[in-house]
Amino acid sequence: MIETVRTLVLQHAKLGIGESELRNDSDLYEAGMSSHASVHVMLALEDEFGVEFPDSLLTRDVFRTVSSIADAIGELTDK
Repeated sequence: MIETVRTLVLQHAKLGIGESELRNDSDLYEAGMSSHASVHVMLALEDEFGVEFPDSLLTRDVFRTVSSIADAIGELTDK
């Protein structure tokens, strides 16, 4: 799952770093992701994983890293 999240982040986050520089714990906002781009990431994740992010997960911390996004997706798919 984490590789799928990485791929979607790279496609939709409009980062200022390349794939080789993106670590699972890289701060996506520091790497150039705007809040507008995070919405595109969220929509792509919802489509890919068949989930809907509840308001409680629509925070900057959830979308800060690939790992934190994958953790949130894990929570949503476990339900």
